[in-house]
Amino acid sequence: MLNLDELIDLIQLEEIDDCLFRGQNYKTPWKRVFGGQVLAQALNAAYQTVPEDRIAHSLHSYFILAGDTSRPIIYQVSVTRDGGSFSTRRVTALQKGKAIFVMAVSFQKKQEGFDHQNTMPEVEGPENLITDFEKAELLQDEAPDIYLRALARKIDALEFRPVEKLSFNQELAGKAIRHVWMKISEKKDIPLPLQHQLLAFASDYDLLLTAVFPHRTEINAMKLFIASLDHAMWFHRDMDFTDWLLYVIDSPSASNSRGMGYGRIFDQKGRLVSTVMQEGLIRVMR
Repeated sequence: MLNLDELIDLIQLEEIDDCLFRGQNYKTPWKRVFGGQVLAQALNAAYQTVPEDRIAHSLHSYFILAGDTSRPIIYQVSVTRDGGSFSTRRVTALQKGKAIFVMAVSFQKKQEGFDHQNTMPEVEGPENLITDFEKAELLQDEAPDIYLRALARKIDALEFRPVEKLSFNQELAGKAIRHVWMKISEKKDIPLPLQHQLLAFASDYDLLLTAVFPHRTEINAMKLFIASLDHAMWFHRDMDFTDWLLYVIDSPSASNSRGMGYGRIFDQKGRLVSTVMQEGLIRVMR
């Protein structure tokens, strides 16, 4: 149950040579490396190799092999290009000499241009909502599988407050959309690159779970095998993750043992600060 300082220490990698970094692991109860951790660490590695005036605007990544939490991860950064406005990096995460994850990241200088966005949906604010873990505690007797999953993923560095009621007694009429307020749990002066890394970590929560929602009456959550296959993320505008952000998550499709998650992240002023896409493997263990 990482606190904020521990999470920041986890994300910030040790440089062991030019463009070569080493990271430790969050010891997950499920014994595999958490995808959000690898996303955040790979982004940290890439940020360490670009000029300070460049800010990440997009990343595209693939999870190749399950990571082993008992072994450190080596991150190798390839300097693909440094242009007048953009820098491109490729990051490979390695364990036992094999690639477990690859990421391409693009960085850009801040520049003026056109500005438009989707409208933020009108939902209840975070002030009177309870956390996802508190909601799961209310279902400890009714849905112990959900409670145990919530307990396993709980960390102190981030706070999540879902808008919708956490109930699985009835199928949600085919709907697969959730609204979750989230923020860093402490007020702290955090530079934008590190905020991007923390948001990448947090963005891996809830995305694939949303693809399961329309089918909840058909399955036992403890018999699900869920694994990220790929993850893409765009950073549109500056943000403050120490204040509440609204994660609007939809699942446009599930088929062939895969589920798709589509997320939009807004600040409380209604500004769209990030967009996320992920596809993952979803199998029922028999």
